[in-house]
Amino acid sequence: MSTPRIAVIGGTGLTRLKDLEITRRQVMHTPYGEPSGPLVFGRLNDTEIVFLPRHGARHTIPPHEVNYRANIWALKNAGIDNVVAVAAVGGIGEEMKPGMVAIPDQIIDYTWSRANTFFEGNDLEEVTHIDMTWPYSDSVRQTLIRAIDDLGIEAVEHGTYGATQGPRLETAAEIDRLERDGCDLVGMTGMPEAALARELGLNYACCAVIANWAAGRAEGEITMDDIAANLDVGMARVKQILTHVISSLS
Repeated sequence: MSTPRIAVIGGTGLTRLKDLEITRRQVMHTPYGEPSGPLVFGRLNDTEIVFLPRHGARHTIPPHEVNYRANIWALKNAGIDNVVAVAAVGGIGEEMKPGMVAIPDQIIDYTWSRANTFFEGNDLEEVTHIDMTWPYSDSVRQTLIRAIDDLGIEAVEHGTYGATQGPRLETAAEIDRLERDGCDLVGMTGMPEAALARELGLNYACCAVIANWAAGRAEGEITMDDIAANLDVGMARVKQILTHVISSLS
């Protein structure tokens, strides 16, 4: 049996991959506790991959309680090299319209109290500082962008992701602050996931689905019905993109 080299982390709206021919599920026990669920091994587009739903199979784990360290450690120890992390986000910038896909190239971390590094404890041989100048793998990002271009999907091929604590949505004033800071998108799972992947040497990039306008960017309140409708549109595009890129990344 070949070892998969690519994993997909599914976010809100992507708890399973359609057309994934599942070959096995593996429960992983890590030094950091239990991952969000068993790793799902299978074939998509004739390529071996691993799928992991970030919020659990039934979407019951809120963003601030995801065991990011266990998830990333489990993928690394399954032999994964490349990770495409799918995330539902809010749109801040004018071009970040609900239903669209974005491939961010930067991130700002506003989270707190999350276990955010593997480099801690009394058994460290040295202090390690990872370079996060460019937080996402350029090779994975470019593969996603080429797939988007080949498929003719309307998407934004850049952007700064503001990672907030959750699980509540943000206030309009908080979104104003994020925009002043340079954020184009807002989500709750981008960190520490990206940093942990970098610490373990994984090639990691985010494929963001814009589920709604962020607070104060549209009239009225943000409703779950609107989010669900936009996710249906966006995730259909994401599944096309994933099918297209997986063979390239493998």
